[in-house]
Amino acid sequence: MIGAACTSESELSDHGGSRHSHWQLSVAYRKQRSHRHFVGTVEQKQRAEQHTEIVNDIHLFDVALTYEFNPRISLTVSVPFMHASRTSPARFNALGVQTQPEQVSHGIGFGDISVGGRVWILDPGREKPPRQNISFGFGIKLPTGKPGVKDIVQTATGPREIVVDQSIQLGDGGWGFVFSTDMYKRLWKTTLYGSGVYLVNPRDTNGVKTGRGRPSEAIMSVSDQYLARVGIIFPVPKARGWTASFGGRIEGVPVRDIIGKSNGFRRPGYGIAVEPGINYVRRGRDVWSLSVPIAVSRNRRRSVSDIADGRAGDAAFADYTIVAGWTHRF
Repeated sequence: MIGAACTSESELSDHGGSRHSHWQLSVAYRKQRSHRHFVGTVEQKQRAEQHTEIVNDIHLFDVALTYEFNPRISLTVSVPFMHASRTSPARFNALGVQTQPEQVSHGIGFGDISVGGRVWILDPGREKPPRQNISFGFGIKLPTGKPGVKDIVQTATGPREIVVDQSIQLGDGGWGFVFSTDMYKRLWKTTLYGSGVYLVNPRDTNGVKTGRGRPSEAIMSVSDQYLARVGIIFPVPKARGWTASFGGRIEGVPVRDIIGKSNGFRRPGYGIAVEPGINYVRRGRDVWSLSVPIAVSRNRRRSVSDIADGRAGDAAFADYTIVAGWTHRF
């Protein structure tokens, strides 16, 4: 999963003046509760009425350590940790007799570590900082997160070990390549910002069995992911160091990857959200940020296996997400 970070520090504080190379520590947190089921852009409202919604509760922490060789060039190592649960409601027959107890499975542990560099086109460290800039980043995602996490759930015949759903797996089992960009333009007291991240996963499937009935969905797919954001940052009146932000974002999983095949089970689609936020900068060394993306559009697209089988799958989306972050310069 990508997109745990808030508004980047480069958009919030000046880099003016020469300074030595330094270290930077960042901690990001993302929380979401996905429970609204969609097929395409149509919400399956009957799931809530029938109490058949499957609910994912995800807490994602990301700790990143950055070394700046100079104000233009930096290298970052990012380590994610996830605590997630997936709840399937109890099932009943037409007579109201329970046929399946509630099942709760978990995915807890470290995810896929990434290592990447970033280069700014203009030098942010010059005496008069540029009022606009753009950076490009490239990184590698290592398959350090376990792609076949198992857990014990309750069934009608007693406890049983299962492979947890793809949505709460710690890793995807594939090496990946991360391409990113950040940009900003200062206009008087406001700042326009934009950013984008695309994860390229060349591997087709990872060999982990899903337990699903359709042969085309028997093995988990290793899918690309993407995130894009645009918005504006402006100062909060009479509040030194405080800024507010407002923008939009889109994130999701494509139907087909850029490189390699796209077989196996995946839930392609995207969510579009408006993103209000608040940020605080303390003496240029500490940056706190909080944003709450609120969904305005959700689309569960048909996967390659859906198209081949002439069917359409569903996926659960969140109404909103909480994204918080803290960055400290040493």
